[in-house]
Amino acid sequence: MVVRPQWEWQFEGAAGVVLERPVSPVFTTQFDAEQWLGETWRALAGQGVRAVRLLHEGAQATPTLTLPAA
Repeated sequence: MVVRPQWEWQFEGAAGVVLERPVSPVFTTQFDAEQWLGETWRALAGQGVRAVRLLHEGAQATPTLTLPAA
């Protein structure tokens, strides 16, 4: 059995509260996760996401990034 690493984004709203929605896809590489964010950050900002952090196996892997308001 092969265990693949899991990378996913956690989203925060304007008040710094972790959002239940939208939900991040789960990625097998950090590159894929970062590429996805680069392609979708405008849509996420339009849904009220103000900050994102990349989690690797549940632990924060990168600094928190602030998204500009849509």
